[in-house]
Amino acid sequence: MTDLPPGAKAEKVRMPGSILFMCRMNAVRSPMAEVLARECLPAGTYVASAGVRPGERDPFVDAVLAEVGLSLGRHAPHSLEQLEDDYFDLIVTLAPEAHHAALELTRSMAVDVIYWPMPDPTVATGTRDQILSAYRDVREQLKSLIRRRLAAEE
Repeated sequence: MTDLPPGAKAEKVRMPGSILFMCRMNAVRSPMAEVLARECLPAGTYVASAGVRPGERDPFVDAVLAEVGLSLGRHAPHSLEQLEDDYFDLIVTLAPEAHHAALELTRSMAVDVIYWPMPDPTVATGTRDQILSAYRDVREQLKSLIRRRLAAEE
């Protein structure tokens, strides 16, 4: 089994100085990617996340990040309009709605946009462990993609 989601390109991107991870509501996939990227990438890399619109903080994200010794800290979901900085070398989109918004946003900008389609773990059903498993799968996919495609590995 490959850890690349369907539709993701296999090539490695040159190391960007600033990265924005985008999903639908900045509650699950993009904040998880932001925390994982800060852990993996060089300290000078600016990493942020945003949603097409803000959502509510998801306690399952806190739980699966804590399992690997990470935390969202005081992160509160926010939208693109609420970003402090609006220029990035790379935007990584994690959901179709975010990808379309990023392409529209960057039409007249020299910014790379890549799409890593991630499943939405909030639709998982079953026991608490089954739901957590869906969140863990997203965490591990993101960690693998960030390390293989963005981390400064030669």
